[in-house]
Amino acid sequence: MELTDFVKKEPEPTPLRLVSDNKSPQMLPVVEKQFVNFIFFRVNPDWRKLDTESKRIFKSEFQSVFNTFNENLLLFSYSLVGFDSKADLMFWRVGDSLDAIQEMTAKLYRTNLGSYLETVNNYLAITKKMMFISDDSHESAEDRYHIKAGTRKYHFLYPCAKHSDWYGKSDEERNSLVEENFMVGKKFENIKIHLTHAFGFSEQEFIVSFETDEPKDFLALAEELRETSASKFTLRGMPIYTCRKRNLMECLDAIG
Repeated sequence: MELTDFVKKEPEPTPLRLVSDNKSPQMLPVVEKQFVNFIFFRVNPDWRKLDTESKRIFKSEFQSVFNTFNENLLLFSYSLVGFDSKADLMFWRVGDSLDAIQEMTAKLYRTNLGSYLETVNNYLAITKKMMFISDDSHESAEDRYHIKAGTRKYHFLYPCAKHSDWYGKSDEERNSLVEENFMVGKKFENIKIHLTHAFGFSEQEFIVSFETDEPKDFLALAEELRETSASKFTLRGMPIYTCRKRNLMECLDAIG
């Protein structure tokens, strides 16, 4: 089990602090962060009524637009066909610009295939530090600051929020509960867990996602985590999506 951004942290410095005996503001180091987005689409059934050649052309156009954002975003595509009735397709996007995420979404909607897509859920979160890197990065190893994402077959998404009683506990008490979950997760060495922060973006407070090559191990982990003390403070937190990583064209072919 590999747990990302799930350790004790010192309070982050604010980017700007005024000093009473200095007329000039003192600039403090800014922690580099990344925006993380999980967007889920359902395909209108009318798409499947199109002729084969039209669908081929529309898929090619959609893929061309998708690929233009590879330089600005880490992009991973997932198929949910056969796994879920709510959605057929998911994109996991990571970058340092919200504008790039919005621009990509708008351009995809303006394609012919995009006119058949409906957004089912759209989760936006942020990392506390630069975490995700591309496969061709110069980084030679994964650590708390650089995580190679999208390396496993399956991805389980777990948006969650804590009960107000959670925030009534001391930092020491909360850290103890977090460490209990951490020790449970350590038993599952082939699962990567990514913790990102959504407070302020939506009704969710955290987006936790799990990458693994073996779904059975994730089910076992989820069952054990439900029995921990920290789970009693969770308002929402059921895994809601099971996603299979595939290249974009495979995902598009799966929708018909």
